[in-house]
Amino acid sequence: MTSEQVLLISQGVLEGRAGSGTYVAEPRQRVRVVRSSAREQPEGSPFRADMKAVGRQGDWESRTDAKVPVPAEIAARLGIAEGELCVRTAYEFLADGRPVQLSTSWEPYDLTAGTLVVLPEGGPHAGAGVVNRMAAIGITVSHAVEQPEPRQATAEEASLLGIQKAALVTHIRRTYYSDQGRPVETADIVVPAAHCEIVYEIPISRA
Repeated sequence: MTSEQVLLISQGVLEGRAGSGTYVAEPRQRVRVVRSSAREQPEGSPFRADMKAVGRQGDWESRTDAKVPVPAEIAARLGIAEGELCVRTAYEFLADGRPVQLSTSWEPYDLTAGTLVVLPEGGPHAGAGVVNRMAAIGITVSHAVEQPEPRQATAEEASLLGIQKAALVTHIRRTYYSDQGRPVETADIVVPAAHCEIVYEIPISRA
């Protein structure tokens, strides 16, 4: 990508599309992203289920790096020591082929090493989501904690998402916990306000 293209993307004139190049930006209808316990499906991807619910085709591209020393902030969220090894996966999520969300996931390497789920996007459970993958190795995920906050997009995020530089995004820090209370995965999710609206669905238990 040339410096001129990067500039036009930052100004909202062009947008990058993963794997297919750069195009003139077109008006886009915002995608509703529902954050809910109901999105954890027995089979398949929660993101694909989200997109199917709003009539979109959900897909993603990813890159996994195994045995990455974990930085301090992520280590604190996972309850492990800084520098311990993790499996890090960077995702670019697409709705109808256009980027709508970014995510960087971290899983403790000692949790999944030597199993069929050590690579989130490899093996027989590829793309099944954290809950289903952990269940495959006998770990029950009981709940997740999400901390959303607004901020401006970085230059790299803006380029990947096809939004203006410093545009408003919601940064969600999400951590999954096992029924033993251990954090098993944490992720930084970046959702552009221009392309998505985030809705939280809260279940209510009745006696």
